[in-house]
Amino acid sequence: MNMKQKIIKELQGDLPLSPHPFREIAQRIGSTEDEVLALVSKYVKEGVIRRLGAMLAHQRLGFVANGMGVWRVPEEEVARVAEIMVSYPEVSHCYERPVSAAWPYNLYTMIHATSRKQCEQVAAGISQATGIKDFRLLFSTRELKKTSMVYY
Repeated sequence: MNMKQKIIKELQGDLPLSPHPFREIAQRIGSTEDEVLALVSKYVKEGVIRRLGAMLAHQRLGFVANGMGVWRVPEEEVARVAEIMVSYPEVSHCYERPVSAAWPYNLYTMIHATSRKQCEQVAAGISQATGIKDFRLLFSTRELKKTSMVYY
């Protein structure tokens, strides 16, 4: 395994809970903290790593209502509407997908809230702000799998 693969393997899991997580990673892969930080910076600039982020256990923080907003947006309005949707802090994801005869919704937002009612209020606010009235909120009944991608 080359150095790039070693670093990616370390970064795809949890970072060490440490004041110097990259130093611990460097020790595990036989490198130095400075080299690992330089390579991570290089990989970000090259687009090998798109982003580094932390995942919170949102349900433990009280965000127990998660609604997938499905929106029917005219094609010529997608960019404008999506820009408004992503401005809401409760929206973590926004995707455009193709429609079908049986499913006319083309824009999807994941809305996180502390209650179902709050989720519905956020969706109503988005509807008001965008002018998009044809939408539905789909709530999960149970989580079957939730993991990050593992490449190495």
